[in-house]
Amino acid sequence: MNFKLFDYDAGRYAFSNETALCISEQRHLKEFGVYNFTLNANGTCNWDIDKDGVNIYYSLLSVFLLVALILSILKISLCAWRSYHYEEEVLENVAGSGTTAGTVQQRNRMRSLDVFRGMAIVLMIFVNSGGGDYWWIEHAPWNGLHLADVVFPSFLWIMGVCIPISIKSQLSRGTTKAQIAFRILWRSIKLFCIGLCLNSINGPNFENLRIMGVLQRFGIAYLMCGIIHTVFAKKDHLEPQVTWRRALYDLISFKGELMVAFALIVIHLSIVFGLHVPDCPRGYLGPGGKHANASYAGCIGGATGYIDLQILGSSHIYQHPTAKYIYDSKPFDPEGIFGCLLTIVQVLFGALTGVVILMHTDWRARITRWLLWSMFLTIITSILSEFTKESGVIPINKNLWSLSFVCATTALAFTVLSILYYIIDVRHWWTGYPFEACGMNAIIMYVGHTVMHKMLPWHWRIGAMNTHFLLLLEAVWNTLMWIGIAIYLDHINFYYSL
Repeated sequence: MNFKLFDYDAGRYAFSNETALCISEQRHLKEFGVYNFTLNANGTCNWDIDKDGVNIYYSLLSVFLLVALILSILKISLCAWRSYHYEEEVLENVAGSGTTAGTVQQRNRMRSLDVFRGMAIVLMIFVNSGGGDYWWIEHAPWNGLHLADVVFPSFLWIMGVCIPISIKSQLSRGTTKAQIAFRILWRSIKLFCIGLCLNSINGPNFENLRIMGVLQRFGIAYLMCGIIHTVFAKKDHLEPQVTWRRALYDLISFKGELMVAFALIVIHLSIVFGLHVPDCPRGYLGPGGKHANASYAGCIGGATGYIDLQILGSSHIYQHPTAKYIYDSKPFDPEGIFGCLLTIVQVLFGALTGVVILMHTDWRARITRWLLWSMFLTIITSILSEFTKESGVIPINKNLWSLSFVCATTALAFTVLSILYYIIDVRHWWTGYPFEACGMNAIIMYVGHTVMHKMLPWHWRIGAMNTHFLLLLEAVWNTLMWIGIAIYLDHINFYYSL
C-alpha cells in the first residue's frame, strides 16, 4: 500500500498528478501488526511500527500439519479395519459378488482423467470457500493468473478430453450421429438450466436474474464442441502406412476441429480489436473504472463487456466482478456470452487430448504429444503477454477469457495430465485417492457445495473470522467434508452424471 495525506478534498480519486502533503513509500502490512503514520508539525511524515506482525504463512503450515495428522489417523484406522475384515472381503470376491464387475470395469478406466477432474473440483470448493483469504489463492482482480483462475478452465478442458472418447464409444455401439447430437443437446440444456437455478439461490427475481454462469458456459461449450466433433468423427480409423502420416494421424483426423478453433480465434480477435465501442478506445482490454486515471470509466472489458451488456442487459449480468473492489468498475460477467468463443477453443484442445488417447496406445507417444502442445502454447502465451502482467498485447485475463489465458491454462492442463498419467496409469505409484472418487461425482459436489454454501456443518463462523488461521481452517473443513461425501458415494457405488 502507498499512503498519501492531503490537506484538501482531492475528490473521489487522487491520482499521481495530485499534490500530496505527505507520501509514504510502499508498505507491507502484516497480520496483527500495529502501525503509526504520523504527520509532523514541519510537514514531514513518520512511519512507525509499534508491533511487528506475524508471518501469514504460519497459518498455512499449521493447518496443513493438522490436516495431515487427521488424515494419517484416519488412514491407519481404515487400514486396520480392512485388515480385520480381509478374509470376509476375499470370500465375497471369490464368490463373484455384484461389485466385482464394477471394480474390474473401474480399473480399466484411465484413472488420471478422474483424478484430474477430482483435483479440479476439490480446488474449486476450496477457493469458493475463501481459500484462507490469501491473495494468490483468490481470483486475480483483472490481469494475472492466481490459483483460483486455473480451476474453471481445467474443468472445461477435461470435459473436452472425454468428448471424443464418449462419441467413439457410442459410434462403436451403432448409435447414429443424429442420436448422439440429440443427447449432447439434452445434456447441454440440463447443464444450462441447473446453472440458471443456482443463480436464483438468493431469490428468483426475473428482473435481475443473472443469465450466464459457470454451468451455463459448460453447457454452451459442451454443445458446440460435442456437435463439432460429432460432425467430423469417424466410426473406424485406418492407421496410415506412411511413417510421418502415422505420427501425425491424430492431427490429420482432427484437422476439421482445428480449423473451427482457428476460425473462432480469428473472429474473437477481429471483434475485440476491431469493434467500435462507444466512449472507449478501440481494442481496450482494461477494467474501466479508475483504471488509467478514470479515462474510460464505463469501458470495463472493452468489446467483451459491451457485447454482453447489449445482449443480456445490465440487470442480468454479474454485479460484483473482482475488478469492482479495486478499480470501482461497473458490472461485468466473467462467464458472459462473448467469452464462450475462446472457451469453445479451450474445450476443443481438450478434445484433441482425447483423440491422442484413442489413436496412440503407447504412453510415451501420448505424453510426448501432450508436452509438445504444452510447450507450443507456453511460447504463444509468452509472445502475447510479453512476459509481463499488464503490458502485453493480450494480457492473461480470466475475466475476458483472453487468448493468452486460454493458452496458459491449457498448457498447464497438458502438463498436469502428463504427470498424473505417468504416476497413476503408467507407474502405478499412486491410486489417485481420494481425488478419483471426487472426479467421478463432480456434478454432485459442485451443486451441493453451491446450495449448502451457508449451512452447517459445511460452513461455520466463530467471532469476527478475520484471521488467516480461522478462515483457512473453515475452508479446509468444508473441502474435507465434501471429499468425505465423495468417498462415501464411491464406497456405495453411487455415481451421477447428466
